[in-house]
Amino acid sequence: MYQKYQTEALVLGSRPSGENDRVFSLYTKDFGLVRARASAVRTERSKMRYALQSYARADVSLVRGRTGWRVAGAAAQYPRGDTSRIAGGEGARAYARIAELTLRLVHGEEKNDFLFATLAEAHDTLMQNSVSAWATIEIVCVARVLFALGYLSAEALQTALFTHTAYGNAHLQEAEGLRDKLLSSINKAIAETHL
Repeated sequence: MYQKYQTEALVLGSRPSGENDRVFSLYTKDFGLVRARASAVRTERSKMRYALQSYARADVSLVRGRTGWRVAGAAAQYPRGDTSRIAGGEGARAYARIAELTLRLVHGEEKNDFLFATLAEAHDTLMQNSVSAWATIEIVCVARVLFALGYLSAEALQTALFTHTAYGNAHLQEAEGLRDKLLSSINKAIAETHL
């Protein structure tokens, strides 16, 4: 019998596997990046189908088997508990780009609390209808992802943006003042990854 693990997860992407299954790329709070198979999730009767949509945030049950991880259950989480505020639009597109970059940069399972908090806070902020500073949030989030993975140095940028994961107005104003420096550092770090 296999042990079942409960954890929070952000669905960074997925791909079909067979006729009814999908393999999900989940950034989890407890295990880091996990690729897990969900059986029959593409059928209409699947209970996990909506919880595991791309760029969703969910509480998942995972089982590690001989051939890898399997999703045993999932329940959707909504930004700040309000299902009426989930947005599409520019915020969702910005989060999709962040998810894609994260998948390119993260290899293997390794717990990273700062990275999970960065992605989760960005998700909650960007998935609100009222978000207007999505571009600045995206820049800050990408810089924090690169910092969490060791590609950016907080000292080089001389900012407190890497000491926390919040996206409040004061933090975004600070980021706007550093916009050119942040973009230059981000572009340089991404170029150095050769990805």
